[in-house]
Amino acid sequence: MFFTSEEFISEFGFALSTAFWMIFGIAAIFAIYLAFSALFAFIYGLYAKGKEAKGYGSLKTVTFGDESAVTANRVASVLGVLTIFFLWGLATESRLLPFSLPGPFTGDAQFEYTAKNAAGETDKATVTFRVSKQGQEVEKLEEPATSEGFAKDDVLMMKERRSKILKAQNNDDGGKEEGYTITEINGQPIEADSVVKIDGGEILFTKRGSFSIRPAEGMTMEALFLPPPEKVWSTFVKLHLEGYQGVSLWENVFWSLSRVVIGFALGCLFGIPLGYAMGLTGWLRGWFDPIVEFMRPVPPLALIPLIIIWFGIGEQGKISLLFLAALWIMTIAARSGVSGVNISKVHAAYSLGASKKQILTRVIIPNSLPDIFTGARVAMGVCWGTVVAAELVAAEKGVGKMIIAASKFQLTDIVIVGIIIIGIIGFGIEVLMRVLEKRLIPWKGRG
Repeated sequence: MFFTSEEFISEFGFALSTAFWMIFGIAAIFAIYLAFSALFAFIYGLYAKGKEAKGYGSLKTVTFGDESAVTANRVASVLGVLTIFFLWGLATESRLLPFSLPGPFTGDAQFEYTAKNAAGETDKATVTFRVSKQGQEVEKLEEPATSEGFAKDDVLMMKERRSKILKAQNNDDGGKEEGYTITEINGQPIEADSVVKIDGGEILFTKRGSFSIRPAEGMTMEALFLPPPEKVWSTFVKLHLEGYQGVSLWENVFWSLSRVVIGFALGCLFGIPLGYAMGLTGWLRGWFDPIVEFMRPVPPLALIPLIIIWFGIGEQGKISLLFLAALWIMTIAARSGVSGVNISKVHAAYSLGASKKQILTRVIIPNSLPDIFTGARVAMGVCWGTVVAAELVAAEKGVGKMIIAASKFQLTDIVIVGIIIIGIIGFGIEVLMRVLEKRLIPWKGRG
């Protein structure tokens, strides 16, 4: 069935509204993070004032706009990571910090409601509820003494951040008779679907005459969505010692890393020569260009069903998916590297009597290496992002498999451990490639 214009406008309007609030939320997070950055930059500027600058960039008179003169400030890197952990702990009531944002309400609270029975009589009763932390066992509230009126006091046990329904009509005498109704909460007149604020939370009075009691959630995040740093660390230690679902943590890491390295290596093995061929030969560029430009925007995730049909659920399918994720990136990087070689260098080499083979090995390859290394860093990041999807294909081992399995049981701490491991290994590979780039192509950015 096709969309009607009203449905389209409604759904598209909802999508735009969601995007607007996402922009607002992301901008707020960036603003907070950049505020910390500005504060630390000011403090570091006072400390570094008057100190002599060092390094290659310090010798240049013009640095703005010159990428080669900009190097990462490692003090800023450390402070940036520490700020992330600080905000993480602040938002999750971490015990590592002496303070945090206001958390959810826990403890005892109560409210009073006024009921009217079928005879038109009114009476008041008190509801006391006790809110406890998740996983914490607390003493139950004592049952209230029997009151003389038709409205009876009641007690309720709840967990933090969880609402609970209380049907006062089931407890009150004559509550199920026609004409029985609840008219007030804490002296405030109420009607169906109205919300009343109380100490410790709020109450939604439903259309069926029940109380939906919602304890205050505070400003922190629930551990189900984001556990505190110490919980993630303890989970990492446990995974290191015991593994998960019969597979050790480092065995999972090994299988994910080996798949990424093999898939990436295959992508380089075929993608770089293909890129060179497309950059040097008009026929091959025309021959392969439609294929490369068609496959380049196709996300690896979209290829999973086809990979399963072609290669099954074994290792070949997973490695093939990672190979395709790296192939097109490396092809375009190598082609771009060849196209970006300064033609004056080629002409100079020809004027000195160089052959085509010498032009390739002494001019084109050295000058294209910066683009190839940039493509390799991007391809490696894409492969790490794809490994989780690759291990969806019925993998028995791997960090991606561990993450997917843990998510089914809402084990957020294990999911975060897996994400952090992938990020750390990916960062380590990135640093290694930067070192290799610096050693192998020291002329990058220097003309």
